[in-house]
Amino acid sequence: MEMLEFIVPALNLKAILPQITLALTALTVLLVDVFAGKEGKTSLGALSLTGVAFALIALFMNRGSFEAAYAGMLMADGFGFFITLVVGCVVFLTILVSMNYERICPSIKSGEYYCLLLFAAFGMSFMGNAGNLIMVFVALETMSISIYVLAGFKREDGKSIESALKYFLLGAFASGFLLYGFALVYGASGTLDIVKLGNFFTANPLMLHHPMVLGGVALMTVGFGFKVAMFPFHMWTPDVYEGAPSVVTGFMATGVKAAAFAALIRVFFVAFGAMQVDWTAIMWLAAFLTMTIGNVVAISQTSIKRMLAYSSIAHAGYILVAFVVGSEVARSAVLFYLMGYAFTNIGAFAVVSAMGRKDEEFNDLADFSGVGFKYPFLGMMMTIFMFSMAGIPPAAGFMGKFFIFSEAIKGGYIWLAIFGVINSVISLYYYLGVIVRMYFREPERELNIIAPAGTLVAALSLAAFGVLQMGIFPSYIWELARESAKMIM
Repeated sequence: MEMLEFIVPALNLKAILPQITLALTALTVLLVDVFAGKEGKTSLGALSLTGVAFALIALFMNRGSFEAAYAGMLMADGFGFFITLVVGCVVFLTILVSMNYERICPSIKSGEYYCLLLFAAFGMSFMGNAGNLIMVFVALETMSISIYVLAGFKREDGKSIESALKYFLLGAFASGFLLYGFALVYGASGTLDIVKLGNFFTANPLMLHHPMVLGGVALMTVGFGFKVAMFPFHMWTPDVYEGAPSVVTGFMATGVKAAAFAALIRVFFVAFGAMQVDWTAIMWLAAFLTMTIGNVVAISQTSIKRMLAYSSIAHAGYILVAFVVGSEVARSAVLFYLMGYAFTNIGAFAVVSAMGRKDEEFNDLADFSGVGFKYPFLGMMMTIFMFSMAGIPPAAGFMGKFFIFSEAIKGGYIWLAIFGVINSVISLYYYLGVIVRMYFREPERELNIIAPAGTLVAALSLAAFGVLQMGIFPSYIWELARESAKMIM
């Protein structure tokens, strides 16, 4: 009887050192939480920050190299490097903000919270580096399960629990669609390796229009569309963003979006690049509707978190414009935009989280009336972030939109670029509305904000520095994004 030979794939530690560092830090945080006393718990945030810093150092040690691990299941290439860098910045800033948020939500001061943040970042990073559809799914679930729990972390708040339940149920449906899509593609091609799928469809172009392949790609579009909040799969976003703790919402809006767009780009351009002509028209319409619906509905919102949720949908539409163009420069623009959006959105949610006291957040736009003069630091920070989201120079948002729309015009998608600019003008109404309230409206009720902790000041300063640096001197990050986009396996 012939025995099956099982070959253990070579473990390339260098390729996955940043992710291993994140995972080991998460486990260490849990152990410290169990065995340390009350005083030891105060060090959990600092310990998590140290782990993320070491992961970023390990990441830069791999810069410029092509490394594969687990027999090609993971690809540590330039594209994965940039996404891991974005995720590292996101989780670093989120931890800094969370250390201030402990006074509003005491349950966050626990090992589970920081552990879940780190494991979510671990999954996000693997999504950006996945070389196999199974790895995409495993990484997606690692990230998603952590986020479901984090969304409901304010256990005493009904809205937070509702938010977690909605996200879990709808996310489970989306994962089902994605997995069925993978199964259909495997049935037609016999492989789940992303590079081999690309080679298979190049060698067998007739298979591109096989019903199983078309069905698989359609189901995968639904799954990825849910994660990036693309129209018409965006309806979960406002409710989940509003109910989740503000620090988690910022983490979700930036890290999940970066990881989902990374997987979407790698799968569609490497595995199904030969189908680009077929999906372009659908994605063109999706980009237009996503940014338009997001911006138009955001105008009528009275809650800052719901307004930022619809704004997040609109930004997904802008990124989809670059996805439609599909050139190497357009993919660089996506990376640049994701980095700028990460600094901007985490900063904005950090300001929202600062406007609260124990067990209470002030989310109404009316609460921002008069904040600019009464709390000048928070007012100045929020102004920078609103300018960036609106695409006003000299902020990162302006350069991000400039790169995307100019590449759309070069690629012949002139109408899409025009609609993008019109949408940016529409968005001015509600972004500038926040600034008008802060500086030109009298307070509608007494609002006593506790002086922000040093960690929050550091997080806001770092985020604002990132926004302005990318807006005034964009060349370094832009060249890094261009170099990374070239190195996609």
